[in-house]
Amino acid sequence: MAAGRQPIPAAPLRFITFEGGEGAGKSTQIRSLAESLRATGAGVTITREPGGTPGAEQIRALLVEGAAGRWQAESEALLHFAARAEHLAHVVRPALAAGDWVLCDRFADSTIAYQGYGQGIDLAWLWTLRRHIVGDTEPGLTILLDLPVETGLARAETEQRYERMGLDFHRRLAEGFRAIAAADPERCRTIDAGGDVAGIAAAIRALVTARYAVTL
Repeated sequence: MAAGRQPIPAAPLRFITFEGGEGAGKSTQIRSLAESLRATGAGVTITREPGGTPGAEQIRALLVEGAAGRWQAESEALLHFAARAEHLAHVVRPALAAGDWVLCDRFADSTIAYQGYGQGIDLAWLWTLRRHIVGDTEPGLTILLDLPVETGLARAETEQRYERMGLDFHRRLAEGFRAIAAADPERCRTIDAGGDVAGIAAAIRALVTARYAVTL
């Protein structure tokens, strides 16, 4: 490279993940953003973690069903990363290669927050697993829908295993998400999820427009 020339930064992947505690409204906002993107003629793949493939959905059932203390925290983290490896290989990477936008309800930040901050697993170990499994398929944008824990739990539509883990767990989880976002402000953007649905959707469209130079 010639002297004084700077490398051109890679464009952010059209891979947008939605994070947050229980009841934050991720599914609703993913559907809204997908409609806006499809209105431009773009292809959109909507997916979720854990899950997204038949095998990963089977692992999801193991993780979200049953007693709160069903798994050792380390075993639980490994199950999440096993499902993620399948999901990346069979859904996320092929969709990105085909030119689709990929909108994902939870991704690796959830494992760091739930199993790391929430359950106390060593964060360095989790980040090592993340680097190994995710590699260069980190999201181009992560939207954290932030909501008071009590409000989110009251909104939650189902009572799954994680929702039964107690208020202290969910408070640690919320602080974990905020710490992750603060440590990576280029990728992560936080939105107050306590407002009206339309206003939150408009804020998300503005973030996507700014990050990807698209008009929504």
